[in-house]
Amino acid sequence: VVIFAPLYISNLGSNNCLYCGFRSENPEIARKKLSMREITAEAEALLAKGHKRVLMVAGETSGGNTLDIDFFEEALRTLYSARYGRNGIRRVNVNSAPLSVSEFRRLKSAGIGTYQIFQETYHDATYRTVHPRGPKSDPDNRLDAVARAFEAGIDDIGIGVLYGLYDHKFETLGLLAHIESMEKAHGVGPHTISVPRLEPAKGADLSTYPPYRISDGDFKKIVAVLRISVPYTGIILSTRETAELRDELFGLGVSQISAGSSTRPGGYSEAGDKAGGQFDTSDMRTLDEVMSSLLDKKAIPSFCTACYRTERTGKAFMALAKPGTIQGKCRVNALLTLKEYLDDFASSDVRRKGYGLIEREMGALPEAEKKYLEGLFTKMDKGARDGFV
Repeated sequence: VVIFAPLYISNLGSNNCLYCGFRSENPEIARKKLSMREITAEAEALLAKGHKRVLMVAGETSGGNTLDIDFFEEALRTLYSARYGRNGIRRVNVNSAPLSVSEFRRLKSAGIGTYQIFQETYHDATYRTVHPRGPKSDPDNRLDAVARAFEAGIDDIGIGVLYGLYDHKFETLGLLAHIESMEKAHGVGPHTISVPRLEPAKGADLSTYPPYRISDGDFKKIVAVLRISVPYTGIILSTRETAELRDELFGLGVSQISAGSSTRPGGYSEAGDKAGGQFDTSDMRTLDEVMSSLLDKKAIPSFCTACYRTERTGKAFMALAKPGTIQGKCRVNALLTLKEYLDDFASSDVRRKGYGLIEREMGALPEAEKKYLEGLFTKMDKGARDGFV
């Protein structure tokens, strides 16, 4: 199970999305755009907890606002340069508004990992109703952004639905149709699928009273259907959901989770102590508590960033993921990053559980993989970090 943290660099916005705390006409939240010094503080705070994978999130602005591609590029460089002891941020994924091909190329050059863009709803009338004003009010521009990102050379793309805006069966079929079109046009499906449900957000009444509220039972079915239909993709679940439900959904197909999350700019270092958040979170556990729960379930928590640095992206990744042969590399790299966490950040109880899991997993590895891992573990015990295959 891959672990990451969202890092909000602003809550400025030109869109009036009726379900979002960042909406432009929301007078109830304080606005904040982080400086590079504050972004560094946020990264260092996450690193101090053990995080290595970050999802950079920003609101969409227009009309001469300074939140633009120059700011994104500088923010990416700042995140990658942050350090805490022997550890640094190794992977920055980006969730942002649709960009032009030239802007996507600049993100690619700056070292973006996966580019995330959610259609929110595939129902056209609903889309136009809940996005009444702002650049996001054009649904086709949002759909077309995927093709522009591919054209720019970004070949790991994440998509998703905000469940609760329209009928969940229609939305899931829309999502699967979108995946089919990606496969047909680009030969690559989504690297990740996100399945957020509407959660209350300050100053956004629609989020408190979802038009199509989804039961936990139906939500479990959605996750299971997506896992069966798109077995190669990562399914992402945020801290919108309760700890109990998140723990249950691991068994139904969720394979990537945020942990110890904040949805407001400056939320980790308190650089933005008054800034408003995008939505309320339900799972308030720390990263160490989430690690403990995963280990209790015999899952391997992973901070792996190997594929992106060995050119296992896009079609190359799909060639391994679709037949399932990526599992061997995933297991080795997950165990490496788990040991890093145990040695540098874990509580004594998590350290005990984690070393027990590593011992069990090592016993099941082929001899060549076992010897390779043992060699890297020896180097880690001497201070080395960031080994991968």
